[in-house]
Amino acid sequence: MLRPWLLLLVFCVPLLQRVNSHEESGEWSCESDSDIRIQAQFGPGLITLDGHADDWKDTDGSEFSLLPALDPDAETEYTGGKMTVKALHDGRDVFFMVQVDGDYAYSKGENTKCPSVALMFQIGEAATYHNMGGCKEGVDSCTNKTCKSHEVDIMHFSIGNAIPGRLYGGNPVDNRDGNGGDRFGHLNDLYGWNPHCRYLDGISSSANDSSAKNDWKGAWWHSSLNVHSGFVEEDSPYASDGQKGTYYFEFSRPLRTMDRLQQDAQFTIGGSSKMSVAFWYPVDGKSWHGSGHYSVSCDWVPLDISMKISMLTRVKQSSSVSAASVFALLLSVISLCVSVFIGYWVVKPKTIAFTPMENL
Repeated sequence: MLRPWLLLLVFCVPLLQRVNSHEESGEWSCESDSDIRIQAQFGPGLITLDGHADDWKDTDGSEFSLLPALDPDAETEYTGGKMTVKALHDGRDVFFMVQVDGDYAYSKGENTKCPSVALMFQIGEAATYHNMGGCKEGVDSCTNKTCKSHEVDIMHFSIGNAIPGRLYGGNPVDNRDGNGGDRFGHLNDLYGWNPHCRYLDGISSSANDSSAKNDWKGAWWHSSLNVHSGFVEEDSPYASDGQKGTYYFEFSRPLRTMDRLQQDAQFTIGGSSKMSVAFWYPVDGKSWHGSGHYSVSCDWVPLDISMKISMLTRVKQSSSVSAASVFALLLSVISLCVSVFIGYWVVKPKTIAFTPMENL
């Protein structure tokens, strides 16, 4: 009689561990740095979405220590280095550059043995950073009605099938199916109400909506990669594991999307939103698990979509204005000289040569 109960325990314990994988070990406490903000200034025509950081060098960023999301203790901080988050917008799209130090690690087809990054934004007014929206409902009862105002918008990029420098995210194949998935590079557009109630845009536990799509695009790179002409899949793993360097994750999406399901955050120029950034890394080569991620803060970080022009844009505009001024001055001088010449030619006396009568 005892053996069936033992078998039941063998199967149930792992299941309980999976269900509780996002539960904290103790009471939640948070001491966030409320002074840090992410500024997205206006910078049209500055960013090429390719995973490279060259076009971000003159853009200021916000630097964060990475602490475990479920237990933000400084003693368990990510030891690879800090994370820097930069943002810009061009009046239509918003761009993000996430850079974090880390030894090169890549295992083709194994997302959990490669670094991964996610951005999360508040949608509903009651959505908390803690518990990814904070809805109290379980996986069997969370719906857009029972969890109303707890919505969060999530972009998650797992690079195990993504070629460095190549663009992933929204694509015609997956968008035709009406969801936020990306079957090629796993740069997915999701929403959620809590850690157990997360879905691709357009998909829910009750019904699907074919009007949704993946609005994100992005690419990744590592500073140890030395081929800039372009990688293909056959070049995997693209570099040797363990090389020192920095990971770069670059993303963009429209400021406003066509979402009508409360699954996308909507950004307004001159307005402020709330966001967070998460990072997974295969420490010591060990696969990471879903709740084993690091975060930039234990609370929301303000994101300001500024009307101010970025310094680089201002310098370019100043250079353009200077060049235009010089050209205008030169044109004015030439015009003045031509006018003087024409005026002299018109008003100069027209003398007729004297011919003596005897020569007629």
